Amino acid sequence: MKRIVLCSLFTILMFSCQQKNETIITDNSVAKTDRPLTEYVNTFIGTGGHGHTYPGATMPFGMMQLSPDTRLDGWDGCSGYHYTDDVIYGFSHTHLSGTGVSDYGDILLMPTTKPILHNGADGKEGYSSKFSHDNEKASPGYYEVHLDDTDIDVRLTVTERAGMHEYRFRESENQYVILDLNHRDKLLEHKFDIVSDTEISGKRFSSAWATKQMLYFYIKTSHPILNQKEIMASSHLIYPLKFENPKNEPVTIKIGISPVDEAGAKRNLETEIGDKDFDTIKKEANDTWEKQLNKIVIEDDNHDNKVNFYSALYHTMIAPNLYQDVDGRYRGMDLEIHETQDFDYYTVFSLWDTYRAAHPLYTIIEQERTNDFINTFTAKYKEGGIMPIWDLSGNYTGCMIGYHAVPVIADAYMKGIRDYDVDLAFEAMKHSATRDKLGLDSYKSLGFIPVELESESVSKTLEYAYDDWTIAQLAQELKKPDDYKTYIQRAQYYKNLYNPATGFLQGRMRNTWFAPFKPEEVNFNYTEANAWQYSLYTPQDISGHIKLMGGNAAYEKHLDEMFNAPMETSGRHQADITGLIGQYAHGNEPSHHIAYLYNYVGKPYKTQEKVYEILTSLYHNAPDGVSGNEDCGQMSAWYVLSSLGFYPVTPGSNEYVIGTPLFDKATINLENGKQFTIEKHGAGKYIASAKANSQPHYNSHITHDLILNGGTLAFDMSNEATDWGTVQENWPVSSIKDELIFTPPFIEKGKVAFADSTVIHLNQVNENATMFYSRDESAWQEYKAPITLYNAGTLSVIARMGDKKSPVVTTAFYKYDKNMKVTLEHSYANEYSAGGNNALIDGMRGTEDFRSGAWQGTQNENLNVTIDLGNPRTISS
Repeated sequence: MKRIVLCSLFTILMFSCQQKNETIITDNSVAKTDRPLTEYVNTFIGTGGHGHTYPGATMPFGMMQLSPDTRLDGWDGCSGYHYTDDVIYGFSHTHLSGTGVSDYGDILLMPTTKPILHNGADGKEGYSSKFSHDNEKASPGYYEVHLDDTDIDVRLTVTERAGMHEYRFRESENQYVILDLNHRDKLLEHKFDIVSDTEISGKRFSSAWATKQMLYFYIKTSHPILNQKEIMASSHLIYPLKFENPKNEPVTIKIGISPVDEAGAKRNLETEIGDKDFDTIKKEANDTWEKQLNKIVIEDDNHDNKVNFYSALYHTMIAPNLYQDVDGRYRGMDLEIHETQDFDYYTVFSLWDTYRAAHPLYTIIEQERTNDFINTFTAKYKEGGIMPIWDLSGNYTGCMIGYHAVPVIADAYMKGIRDYDVDLAFEAMKHSATRDKLGLDSYKSLGFIPVELESESVSKTLEYAYDDWTIAQLAQELKKPDDYKTYIQRAQYYKNLYNPATGFLQGRMRNTWFAPFKPEEVNFNYTEANAWQYSLYTPQDISGHIKLMGGNAAYEKHLDEMFNAPMETSGRHQADITGLIGQYAHGNEPSHHIAYLYNYVGKPYKTQEKVYEILTSLYHNAPDGVSGNEDCGQMSAWYVLSSLGFYPVTPGSNEYVIGTPLFDKATINLENGKQFTIEKHGAGKYIASAKANSQPHYNSHITHDLILNGGTLAFDMSNEATDWGTVQENWPVSSIKDELIFTPPFIEKGKVAFADSTVIHLNQVNENATMFYSRDESAWQEYKAPITLYNAGTLSVIARMGDKKSPVVTTAFYKYDKNMKVTLEHSYANEYSAGGNNALIDGMRGTEDFRSGAWQGTQNENLNVTIDLGNPRTISS
């Protein structure tokens, strides 16, 4: 598309003469480095532990990921590769980086010496081979390995939409390459044609996470295929290609892929590779990556710091993936073919993860591509009817929560990135927020999602509220006051889940708190987390949350307790609760902003302590060097930004909160031709003083404009904590100040199911509001004292002050014979079960909590008989 020719030409000119120990010249900078930056990338970081990355060859945000497959299934096989494995099944052309679910692994090729139509996974003879990491190498855009069982050397490299294999056999006889179309995902449709003795084309439609992934391929071989007739007569899905190679030359296989058709795959291959040889493509791939990595140049004496940084930066540039042929055609969310020359179209948006840091990073170093991402979002909205939460190959996966394309758009717009149809984007944002699925119906009417109506109710309520705040910001910029009022009020709905008795944002049934409450428990109220990790998720109104919690000291105390709580969790499916510091879980995204929250209460030195600890203890130059799933760049984006010294706690605010810089010097080469440099003077993790463009900088935060305008941010460091940034006027502020809402009262004491009577105590978190209650919503009484209920029925409550009022919340009460045993059942949608063999249980309906295995909503241990929560009544024998 529009960037390919210019970028490729520029890359060749810029790096063709580059050698070690020379000056690297970029289009807007001169920065010194001791070696090419690609040499600092360890593509094996994240391939061990639970990182779920792959080590193979790919291009920045490219369509093709050509990598070895060492694992066929299982949670730690999501990328197809795990560092603990010692068998390679072959080399496929699509892979996901750091996800919590398996997909892809398309069009497997494997060189071997026998025409075996079996992969050997069951222990029988197969085309797979043992390998050793001692004979394995990888760098950006390149991978090589020696296959021990067959004594074959393999090299792989790629362009954006095409790839090259090079195989070196030991003997000229019995040279086979297995083409397996049945590898990994369930095969829906396939096509395989031998076009000539050196050409193959076909398609593979498969179903896994993406329920209908459509992929086409075109293969060009360096040597003739001898057994064409046998292959075409076969009914197998595994094809042994036998090559004629009497001189025993390296066998090269060139392959293009396309989501559109076979002609597109062929055109992609011919355009991007054509007649070029392997080493030329390898060099072009390396040069392109070198240019990408030069967007941020760091200077530091610590080698592992450099490796960790550039490996992380590399991982932020793997996804999203280009999903468009060289002629502009692509496969849309309606699975139909579309075409555009105006922008590049992408897929693989892990938005629940990446809106937090990866996309804010892109607003600094990938502004043009950010416009493409947003144009992609609006195209997907037109094609499929809604912007996706997690899309994969033209498929809505139904995975994860929130509508986080929304903050990506708002954050970009607020930062001046606007090369897209703004009105259409705003329309799509509001559309995402006005559906009645995934708890949005009750969220809109009640101001929160009741536990009994929807799984992950706390996480969904909190994340919807933040997303709504970003809609409000854009509405204000676009001068849409009615929309601003609606969404700034919805942005405060987090308040409805604050339980003053516990200090946590907590699961709430119609009007009673989920009990028994254990903040360390991983249950169905939260997404891949527990109450500790979501207890501080109010990035849009941190000041309002601080006030609810009782002020700065109480908020700071809660932060301290979180980082010092026992490092344990309870409940089922805890695979994502990793990287623990107390109850802070860096291995998953809900915790990622939390270390920076000390700045909001005037204790930036505590942020500096925690950020430094995370940077130096939870990221390593090793296969298990990330503390959780890489998640399409989010885990690495946290490292990139935090090691530079700042982090976007609230995307959409144009503000970054300062942590602590890790490197002696870091220079960001901006697309506008300017540079922003961060310098660290002295040792220690604490900031003693700072200067922005030679002027004293007292704020413990910076603006996006400071970065984009270029200049220098310099820090003087100390080995001891200092008072820098502690004066209140220098704190960052996140606050909603207008259109303040009232939250509904809640039942502080009392039982919803009783034998004789129950005494109901109401409470609220509103200031100066009056609580009212009604048994039938026709006659309202002011709440002045506890209410005694003797009969089954409903109790409605509301808070009012003048013309302002909260939503009405109605609770059903039940009366039962005390000699009977009664139980409460529920029916809600299980949206996501993270980790393990049950990853991505999506859209299920049932009466048993799939995480804890039991319903815990009642406060009475003797309730064992099933009753209907929606039909209040007296139960008798």
